[in-house]
Amino acid sequence: MSVNAFFLDSSRGQRFCLLHSPIDGAPTRGAVLYLHPFAEEMNKSRRMAALQSRALAATGYDVLQIDLLGCGDSSGDFSDASWQAWREDVLAGYRSLRERSTAPLILWGLRAGCLLAAETAAELPEAADFIFWQPVVSGKQHWQQFMRLKMAGEMASGQAKAVGEQLRQQLVDGQAVEIAGYGISPALAQGLEQADLKPPAGRAGRVVWLETSLRDEPTLAPVAQKRIEQWQAAGFSVEARVAHGPAFWQTTEIEDAPQLIAATLAGLEVRA
Repeated sequence: MSVNAFFLDSSRGQRFCLLHSPIDGAPTRGAVLYLHPFAEEMNKSRRMAALQSRALAATGYDVLQIDLLGCGDSSGDFSDASWQAWREDVLAGYRSLRERSTAPLILWGLRAGCLLAAETAAELPEAADFIFWQPVVSGKQHWQQFMRLKMAGEMASGQAKAVGEQLRQQLVDGQAVEIAGYGISPALAQGLEQADLKPPAGRAGRVVWLETSLRDEPTLAPVAQKRIEQWQAAGFSVEARVAHGPAFWQTTEIEDAPQLIAATLAGLEVRA
């Protein structure tokens, strides 16, 4: 296995990328593009994304990780980002991956990264399969949950409602807001709020849908089951599992979910 770090040039600066590849001469089973989650969830998930990327490369997959505009080691501040700019970054990552690998395409998203994967898939010149880790099915709900981080500090003083209304008005007025140390532009907030995990029309393929739980007998949430049925109705084959493990994207300490890594590899075997 090899790892190559490089920067992609764009009109908005550079995007940091990591390409994990199988050992030289080994057959390549797939070309995977990883799309990270939103805000602090990205930082919490870096270790798991790296562990899974290495595991995929060791079993024959090319894996490209890209830091979107304003994230990680890429150019810009988080406040510079918009949902459309991130979609353009995904397309740039796809083109870069295709310059390096001709294997069957797989878009791997974590949390809000799944929304980006599903949306941009419709713009690609080829069909893609998907790996969804704990997918966000509603961008609107995800944004509301993120806004609550700002309002939580005002709960004791009874100002939470007023703070929420102030945030919304700032965005309507075209002003960025700051939540949990992240500057959010109106374009990013609006794009996330409008995003929905819908199957790309006319692009039926396969989905490995994976979630984590610490329960003894975990099951998928009803909202996930309903969305999976929507993808199946659109012609997608969905392999859905719940792996035992923590919600590592939001834990206080950095945590691993080794059973999720194993479940991902097993799901791809079913897919193959």
